[in-house]
Amino acid sequence: MFEKLIRNLRNVVTKLYIDITGSPLKQGENLAPEGAAAATPGMSELLCRAAAEGAVLLENDGTLPLKDKFALFGRTQTDSFYTGYGSGGDVVKPYQVSISEGISQERGLAPDRELLELYRKWAKEHPVDHGYWGNWPLNYPEMPLSEELVKGVSARAETAVVVLGRAAGEDRDCLLQAGSYYLNEDERRMLALTRKYFKKLVVLLNIGNVIDFAWVDEVKPNAVLLLWQGGMETGNACAKLLSGAVSPSGRLPMTIAKHYEDYPAKNFGDAHHTDYTEDIYVGYRYFETFARDKVRYPFGYGLSYTTFSFDPSLTYAQQGAQICVKVRNTGDCAGRCVVQAYVRKPFGKEGNPGRELVAFSKTGLLSPGEEEEVVLPAPVYRVTTYDEETSSEVLLGGEYVFFAGGDVRSAQEVGRVTTEGRVLRHLKERGAPRKPFPVFRAEEKGGEYALIQVPVRLARSDVKAEMEAFLPPESLWDVHTEPCTFEDVKAGKVPLRAFVAQLSFDELEAVSRGDYKMNSPLGPEGNAGAFGGVLPSLNKKGVPPVITTDGPSGIRLKRASSLLPIGTLLACTFDEALVSEVYAGVGGEMKERGSDVLLAPGMNIQRSPLCGRNFEYYSEDPVLSGKIAAAAVRGIQSAGVSACPKHFACNNQEFNRNNHDARVSERALREIYLKGFEICVREANPHCIMTSYNKVNGVWAHYHFELVRGILRGEWGFGGCVMTDWWMKSARCPEDPRLKDNAYRIRAGVNVLMPGGDYFGKRKPDGTVRAALKKGGLTMAELRRNAEEVLSFVLHSSAEMKEV
Repeated sequence: MFEKLIRNLRNVVTKLYIDITGSPLKQGENLAPEGAAAATPGMSELLCRAAAEGAVLLENDGTLPLKDKFALFGRTQTDSFYTGYGSGGDVVKPYQVSISEGISQERGLAPDRELLELYRKWAKEHPVDHGYWGNWPLNYPEMPLSEELVKGVSARAETAVVVLGRAAGEDRDCLLQAGSYYLNEDERRMLALTRKYFKKLVVLLNIGNVIDFAWVDEVKPNAVLLLWQGGMETGNACAKLLSGAVSPSGRLPMTIAKHYEDYPAKNFGDAHHTDYTEDIYVGYRYFETFARDKVRYPFGYGLSYTTFSFDPSLTYAQQGAQICVKVRNTGDCAGRCVVQAYVRKPFGKEGNPGRELVAFSKTGLLSPGEEEEVVLPAPVYRVTTYDEETSSEVLLGGEYVFFAGGDVRSAQEVGRVTTEGRVLRHLKERGAPRKPFPVFRAEEKGGEYALIQVPVRLARSDVKAEMEAFLPPESLWDVHTEPCTFEDVKAGKVPLRAFVAQLSFDELEAVSRGDYKMNSPLGPEGNAGAFGGVLPSLNKKGVPPVITTDGPSGIRLKRASSLLPIGTLLACTFDEALVSEVYAGVGGEMKERGSDVLLAPGMNIQRSPLCGRNFEYYSEDPVLSGKIAAAAVRGIQSAGVSACPKHFACNNQEFNRNNHDARVSERALREIYLKGFEICVREANPHCIMTSYNKVNGVWAHYHFELVRGILRGEWGFGGCVMTDWWMKSARCPEDPRLKDNAYRIRAGVNVLMPGGDYFGKRKPDGTVRAALKKGGLTMAELRRNAEEVLSFVLHSSAEMKEV
């Protein structure tokens, strides 16, 4: 009783702090009665299909699909996990279907009703404590099971279906302990008892992050189905998979190792910094090069209720390779098949992984005996290597070996291409580390790869000189026109630059910050904040406010919106068209609800299985991450609203995220952690990008000139709006001490501080921009360029909304 009183008091204090400060925790308070609105027409069916197509069948001896009566165990059947925690999942949804509800309603499934009712009653009498921001439960307590109960139920059914649940999220990393990464004693007992008394055992995993799978060796289940967290349609999707109405077609977007200690990025969770010692050898790049025997389930793996055969062929031209694969359904039921193409590049002077994903595709629904040909392009730019010594992307001279198949391990050689080496792009060193640490390198010995460690190549760049080279001339805004409005710019009567030239300092400064707090009065209740036309004078000149909302799992407002399957599940579909369709539906909801920018997709690399926000993210692979993110962006923006991919970059840990320093080599930064963003920018043209909280090689991302102004804008040609994650850390520019905080941020090319004020919701400027101008550190041309980049986004996004 005393512990419950303390917990309740703590929750009250936390909520009071949230209301007073308007801090990021406020996002967790977007609560409204479930069922407050009807679901958007068509979204329920679409999201059920997506949730089912992203589920991954890991083990099956023919037990699935279920044909006879079965007993459903596990508390998560009733209190299911529909998404992860924090801004990436806290959506007011019109309804939710638990696993037990979905199973109960599915025709063809025969669960033991007595056990279902027992769990339902126990869960009602023992409600879940949902915690509070950053202290959410990682699992839910299980109903105690006696051996007599389990034995008695086994007399009524031969098959036990056990549901295990997990969740993590923003400000809530997974833990290397029982009840999080590992199973707890109650779960182990439940598995042991059901294995002992039931002829067949099926395990359903309702999780958002990869957990330990050592229990598979211990209890030897007949089937394991990785459901992930399927949004509001979780239960219905699960039921269709169990009944056989849908054949599983999801594939793993990450490697599942035998033990946590086998992961190359096991150095996770340091409060101050993390040395990315594994370098480019993230996930399967490490395992397929150095530790093939440490893998339980390889990248791209997944079973089906049917089987497929592959007949691949390879062609090559100057622009790259192309793999054509004829896929035939050789089984007894209809199903879809994911086909993946990999390359082994020449070893080079610094070494390369044994295999790298270059393309993937998914067939339509193939009936038994039906065949489809898929085309997997492998353009030259997809098989380049970054040379740190010459700061260039190169096509190494030598032999390229291509593979195609159902996963990284089983993919068979398709052909080989020998080519001369050449430089594809001359770049500049940007973002390299300035602190020494060791990194992995491959050493080739007799056709085998040996793992060695070498010192990371440290930065040589002159950031100050490059900052000065990027300064815009004041003469750009020497545009003399009659007084004009933003409406005149929209009408094509005057150029945007002429309008910007007429803005006052206060207006220019205001454009560089949001409307000072979350839940802006300028937008619908529960929004994440507004920017653009946030002053009355800007409104009078025709500049509209831009309303932002989270997030990857749906629109986070006070009113109900569709709750999507988590990002990892969507990546498991390997289906770009389906992901675009899902987010096009979200885009339609945005327009109807008054949201201009969705703060999504989340697309950081799943470096470690312990990162709390992995559920938002797509994959350990940058190509899959970039292609799925691009599909999401195209879907959102097809509705005439805007997407904002995040978090740029290396947001791979939640613990102490605001102060943590990700130390990574320039090669790994470019080939792994930035590559997905590059693919997304080049293929989908997102209107916005959000920076991350953390430091990247000693510089907070919201001040990182080399990443933002240098790479994102300079190399990739990004022309949209760059915003901070909500609030930022105070800092002074080491290259020019006259620049601090907002002035430093504007120099870096980060256009907008969100939500705009301090933690206590004050709109008053902090004075750093004015002070920097007075001292000569920041120029008016920089401030005007910043405003022009923001207003250019507002201009073009407004035009696209009118066209749709």
